[in-house]
Amino acid sequence: MIDLRPVGYVIGLLVVALGAMMLFPAIFDWFAGDDWTIFVQVSLLTMVTGGLVAIGCANGRGQGLNLHQVFLLTVGVWVALPMFGALPFMIGETHATFTDSYFEAVSGVTTTGATMFTGLDDLPVGINLWRGILHWLGGLGIVIVAMLFLPVMKVGGMQFFKTEGFDTLGKVMPRALDISSALIQIYIWMTVACGLVYNMLGMSGFDALMHALSTVSTGGFSSYDASFGVFAGPLEYAAVVFMLAATLPFIRYVQILHGQYTPIWRDPQARAYLRWNAYAIAAITLYQTVRHGGDFSVTLRETTFNVVSAFSGTGFTSTDLSAWDAFPFAILIGVGLIGGCTASTGCSVKVFRYIILFEAIRVQIRRIYSPNAVLTVRYDGQLVKPDVLDSVILFFAMFLLSFGVIAVLLSLTGLDVRASITAAWTSIANVGPVFGSFVAPSGALGAFPISAKWVMILGMLLGRLELLTVFVLFMPRFWMR
Repeated sequence: MIDLRPVGYVIGLLVVALGAMMLFPAIFDWFAGDDWTIFVQVSLLTMVTGGLVAIGCANGRGQGLNLHQVFLLTVGVWVALPMFGALPFMIGETHATFTDSYFEAVSGVTTTGATMFTGLDDLPVGINLWRGILHWLGGLGIVIVAMLFLPVMKVGGMQFFKTEGFDTLGKVMPRALDISSALIQIYIWMTVACGLVYNMLGMSGFDALMHALSTVSTGGFSSYDASFGVFAGPLEYAAVVFMLAATLPFIRYVQILHGQYTPIWRDPQARAYLRWNAYAIAAITLYQTVRHGGDFSVTLRETTFNVVSAFSGTGFTSTDLSAWDAFPFAILIGVGLIGGCTASTGCSVKVFRYIILFEAIRVQIRRIYSPNAVLTVRYDGQLVKPDVLDSVILFFAMFLLSFGVIAVLLSLTGLDVRASITAAWTSIANVGPVFGSFVAPSGALGAFPISAKWVMILGMLLGRLELLTVFVLFMPRFWMR
């Protein structure tokens, strides 16, 4: 029998922290003249509940977490926290149902960015700020999980980043607490820098804060129905810079702080990610210019912003993407299925898995015409062991299978083909936009059938937690000693 007390203790403390974060929207509502008491009440309820859970499980806190408990903790955090994060949407101005509220909260902490709500421009500042805070917390959480937990859990080839050949992390920051502390500091300073740049380029103080929280977390929630479309011009390029920065490996920033500047430029993930972004931007810009003409500078700006937004999994939009032709739209879907670098706030499959997959294909092709050659799969000059390669191939298979199953399930709820595929895409890849039937002009999904919303909730959780982290809990063997 697995001892759940250490898991419950940590989750209880995190629920208390979540409740404390609810006081920030209360302060903003108070200054804005909105009903601030709702967030105070929900904050107290959340902190008391979390505190009671932590106290009840405190006698198990002295024990370290074993592998089974790490899996349970990772999934438990992303399932439990949105339940409390949904309370302000149920009780507050939106008066949303539990399904809509939980969807919004899950979309927040998984940094997906799909929303249930329309009329964002008129919502109380506290509600919009809470949506941004959920993004910010989810982005920070996944960076820490990717650095500390996933390599140990051996999910999707992440164990490669624990090998001696690649573990530059251990030489810089040997302890988990030090790693977490460094990551949090970098994350905070990046958010502050993003907010200041937004403010200097014309955003109001609140808009700068809200969109900085969503940008650095690569979440995509906005305080406007038009998303980033209300901020045309230099602000789009500023957002591009921070979306790219947030989807590069955070460990490289830790190394920069310790005087090591070359690893980030030598990182194959970083190089490939920036290069592939450039290829996609160039292809769509060229197509749009030749096919539709218009102002080249506007075409380049809109293409750059929306491609980087989809590639990073942020999900901001600055134009009507549903009006794009098939070719640029297909590229947009494709880059969303790639995602950012590992150990970043980026979503989807991640660049390093594609690099390993392409290298494995190259090696296999060479073996066909050079059967006697000794060929190995390598990543950044390091040997990729068979267990890592198997994990990567398995991840791709499970990702594609899950994507297909979710799309089929969504189609069975009454959605058309376009809506089913893009909703499955945005869920499993944590991207944000959905196109097709039942989608409001603002992109809100409130008109979706209830069953479709729950399928998307499952998809968002699966995608954010790297699939196998969730699937392993359904294996009977997992629960055996």
